[in-house]
Amino acid sequence: MPRVRNGLDALMQSDFTQIRGKRVGLLCNQASVNSDYEHILDVVTGHPNFELHAIFGPQHGLFGHTQDNMIEWEGADQSRFGAPIFSLYGENREPSAEMLAGIDLFLVDLQDVGARYYTFVWTMCLCIRACSKVGIPVLVLDRPNPITGAQTEGFLLEPDFSTFVGLRPILTRHGMTIGELAKYEAAQIDGAVVNVVTCVNWDPQGYLDEQGGTWAMPSPNMPTIDTAVVYPGACLLEATNLSEGRGTTRPFETVGAPWLDGWRLAADLNRENMPGCAFRPLEFQPTHNKYVGQVCQGVFVHVTDRREFEPVLTYARVMQACALQRGIQDSSPIGPQASFVPNSPETRLLGFAWRQPPYEYETARLPIDILAGTKWLRQAIERDAPATEYRGMFAEARAAFEPIRSEFSLYDR
Repeated sequence: MPRVRNGLDALMQSDFTQIRGKRVGLLCNQASVNSDYEHILDVVTGHPNFELHAIFGPQHGLFGHTQDNMIEWEGADQSRFGAPIFSLYGENREPSAEMLAGIDLFLVDLQDVGARYYTFVWTMCLCIRACSKVGIPVLVLDRPNPITGAQTEGFLLEPDFSTFVGLRPILTRHGMTIGELAKYEAAQIDGAVVNVVTCVNWDPQGYLDEQGGTWAMPSPNMPTIDTAVVYPGACLLEATNLSEGRGTTRPFETVGAPWLDGWRLAADLNRENMPGCAFRPLEFQPTHNKYVGQVCQGVFVHVTDRREFEPVLTYARVMQACALQRGIQDSSPIGPQASFVPNSPETRLLGFAWRQPPYEYETARLPIDILAGTKWLRQAIERDAPATEYRGMFAEARAAFEPIRSEFSLYDR
């Protein structure tokens, strides 16, 4: 099988034809590398046939220096690249007219991970909106969806739940590339001009690591494609008082809390025979984020068959099992400020709880509702809905979304 090549590879193969003579604004981060692991900034800085006019970075910083979510950053050392560096996860999430001044072409090169919550796609969409206002065309260097462009699952975001973790009504696991999502966004905006440099040799049926694709961790807690496989479900844990494994070496595959019985949780979940996975009880001690320095019990989610695995359903069942084990509390301490003494009366009283706002620039609605894009998930967990009900909901959402996905497809599915 020929090795897959990303949009940056294709741009270089064309000798930068699409950006020749342009003053370029570039949105990128640490994962913006070609198949030889050369970073796009090292490739384009000082090039004689175009000018790197400005650099923009998304959440976590241009080179991923901010570890946790909701940590804003501003600027960076620009001496290496000779162009101003602007943060789009700080005072601004959309580039201002002043930031875009002097730019002829806005270039995007970001690695998405195939889940609606991942904010890089929405940073790109806000850039498309900003560029449309001042007549700047956008060129997106496409990258493969690392968890396939064929498998989809989850909820279709309802318009009332549009936020920075989901601006458009797409599925939780959407099965699209960042280039396809850019074309979709452009179709919603008058005056937007978006072109895409497509991937070469990418088979949407396959996972990125099955096709020799290049992977560099796009954010600090997305180290491997195995992480991306579970992420469409595991990110939902951020909206609870469960640790999603931040502060461990295997974030999102690790789940737990100081008040859980991990052995009971594993037994309850394995009894459900969820497809493509197994649950192993464990203890862990996060070094940052929720429950820092405290011993948690929970489970490690082992994916045994990627194509059978249903991440959104699986992690919904994880949350439901935790809620059944200890009950749903009105409130519970979350984060480093939560201090539990193992086996103390206070710890034994604690149980599952929904995280309260603010979360990702949303100050009113519950984080679980904006992540799911609907109240349905929270209500289903609270009433202990069966797995069949989830699958029925997901089938309806998939049927509604598939025409959109097909309309903006750039690859043979």
